[in-house]
Amino acid sequence: MQSKRWLLPEGVQETVPPESWRLEAARRALLDLYWRWGFDLIRPPLIEYLESLLTGAGHELDLQTFKLTDQLNGRMMGVRSDMTTQATRIDAHRLAATGPARYCYIGSVLRTRPEEPGGSRSPLQVGVEKFGDGHLASDLEIVSLMLETLAVMGISRSYLDLGHVAIYRRLVVACGIDAELEPTVFDVVQRKSRPDLDRLAADQRIDATTHARFSALIELNGPADVLAEARSALGGIDSTIDAALDELAAMVALVQDHYPEMPLYLDLAELRGYRYKTGLLFAAFAPGLGRELARGGRYDDVGRAFGRPRPATGFSADLNLLAALGEFADQRPATGIAAPGDNTDAALLAEIRRLRAAGERVVTGSPEAADAPGCDRLLEHIDGTWRVRAITTKSDSHG
Repeated sequence: MQSKRWLLPEGVQETVPPESWRLEAARRALLDLYWRWGFDLIRPPLIEYLESLLTGAGHELDLQTFKLTDQLNGRMMGVRSDMTTQATRIDAHRLAATGPARYCYIGSVLRTRPEEPGGSRSPLQVGVEKFGDGHLASDLEIVSLMLETLAVMGISRSYLDLGHVAIYRRLVVACGIDAELEPTVFDVVQRKSRPDLDRLAADQRIDATTHARFSALIELNGPADVLAEARSALGGIDSTIDAALDELAAMVALVQDHYPEMPLYLDLAELRGYRYKTGLLFAAFAPGLGRELARGGRYDDVGRAFGRPRPATGFSADLNLLAALGEFADQRPATGIAAPGDNTDAALLAEIRRLRAAGERVVTGSPEAADAPGCDRLLEHIDGTWRVRAITTKSDSHG
């Protein structure tokens, strides 16, 4: 029987050259992008104690978190499955910034199950978070940086989807839906299941007004002009809903002004992250792909669980997915210079150091000869000096 000891767990990937080099080049390019936008790099730990990791927004991740026991003290720890909560903790305690603060991060996360069938359980998460500013301009900054991230990764065909979690939340209050029924209504709305909503009405678990309002909410998705329908169907029910619709309209106008070529859609029944998100939701999609390229939103006051409530907004994505779908190209040369590995020739060693310092890839072979597959040039001793020449193939020599 063939051994399976080297097989990886389901949903866990590894990368090898040249793709691993391409991913590293993409990581560097994105960090350069975030640095230019004023975001500072943080590197949260891979594991934390559960009471910290699952605090605030982290409780949403309980089922996604691998848990283990610290052998030093017996306390329970978790392997991070998302870095947003960690960024919140760092802002609240480690850095304790008083004004607006911007952070970016890239690192592996681990999840007990994939977010979609056949998906990864070990994404390479990239993201940015901004704390301390509740203005719409901050949401625009994050949305813009999300779109710029896609551009850097060479993803040219995408569209932006906007929503607002306060609309559903206030509808629940306005319709008097109790805590026992709310999870059922949430599930129906999230699945956009009109038959299940009709069944709730037929079973008299919701009244006619509630049925009409949530029926409208399920249908309120499409191009930006769906906002007019939303105002007609939901306007005047609650002042917070009216304010959310105004905020959506303002964001639509800003995105259309800054990214006029970006297709823009609204989905008022999109509720991912509902339990801790507080305002605008945004996600980027690619045509034909059944999951987001990137997603984010506003999550004000999540820091309250850490003793420091602050406005917050951000986005995250899986760099592995972006790299697989995008046309990002590693700009470094794919070839190099083959050099003999003679450790006694001072002139040879000096020339190798000079070439490497100049950005060349120099691969040393045996002491007698240079033998490096993939190299297109050769470092040879010619007329008393070490010189680089092109490697001549048989096809070249025969014209």
